[in-house]
Amino acid sequence: MEFRDLNDYFRHLACELQSPIDFRVNPMPDRILVVDDEEPIREIVASMLGTAGYACKQAASGMEALSVLTSGEEFELMLSDLMMADLDGIGLLERTKEKYPDMPVVMVTAVHDISVALAAIRNGAYDYLLKPFEREQLLNTVSRALENRRLKVENRTYQTNLESLVKARTDQLQAAMANLERSYDITLETLGDALDLKDRETEGHSKRVTAFTIAIARAMGLPREQINTIARGAFLHDIGKIAIPDKILNKPGKLTKEEMDVMQEHAYHGYQIVKKIPFLNEAADIVYSHQERFDGTGYPRGLKGEQIPLGARIFSVADTLDAITSDRIYRAAQTLPAAKEEIARWAGRQFDPEVVRVFLEMPDNIWDDLRKEIHNQIYRVAHSAGAKG
Repeated sequence: MEFRDLNDYFRHLACELQSPIDFRVNPMPDRILVVDDEEPIREIVASMLGTAGYACKQAASGMEALSVLTSGEEFELMLSDLMMADLDGIGLLERTKEKYPDMPVVMVTAVHDISVALAAIRNGAYDYLLKPFEREQLLNTVSRALENRRLKVENRTYQTNLESLVKARTDQLQAAMANLERSYDITLETLGDALDLKDRETEGHSKRVTAFTIAIARAMGLPREQINTIARGAFLHDIGKIAIPDKILNKPGKLTKEEMDVMQEHAYHGYQIVKKIPFLNEAADIVYSHQERFDGTGYPRGLKGEQIPLGARIFSVADTLDAITSDRIYRAAQTLPAAKEEIARWAGRQFDPEVVRVFLEMPDNIWDDLRKEIHNQIYRVAHSAGAKG
């Protein structure tokens, strides 16, 4: 059949629309914006889409289409003529693709504009239709464009939901791990209290030396996770004494060489106890090495310098500080200046010089404040236990 022009062709299509067609069953029809500066073409295209179950709105120019879009109306698809006076299809595409990325755009063009249509696709258009086109061509192109949009939206929604789910599960896991870690720490504190009951001479020593070790580690600028590991190692440093016979552990006089050999095994016993707990693997190395000396004359392995874990080197200074400034059966507590002088004198031999340097630069009031805080904690726990008894 011959047609005089495009308008004649679309009038022919309008007559075809009188024949029975299949209507889409869709309670919420997809909305399509039809943009063309020729009213007969707009009307026919809108009618063809309307009878197929789509909801259409028309715009007579690119500028009018922009006005419709910016008014807040949402569309699942835009069909736009390529050649229009005030704002052509390419210009309309450029001004809408970033603001409305979910809305596919199908360009409509005459045959001689094919190169321009292809350029439009490179600029972000989903597809193009060549005038004149058949009704089935239009409906198939629209259907493909809408399906492509649906898949993109579903995929993005899936990704968003997946990310939210992963974040929620990660938060739950982190909370569970934090609770588990707290439970571990409570268990460790109970072990430390049990050791204090076995070795009354050093009651509170594990808590004080842990607090001192943390203070030095912070002054050295170590990261939080590393400080946590070092703190656990410091707190558990003497846990191996549980395996030492009471007659040796609590002997008031000087130990014999044989007894000293048994006592020195507490570092290894402690290591064997702690390393069986997965989250304490690194702390176990500190327990194993807490009696090593910087010059290599310590025990049980004779480690030297940086062979000794940093946590154990920090602990060594904190442990000596507490030992000198605490009362013992065989001597009274000495002053902080005396402890600092002794530690400085043994830098490079018993102690890591860098750790000693940091320790000596720290304010004196830190140590007394920490000691009082630990003492008050022990008093409160003991008082509470006595009240319950």
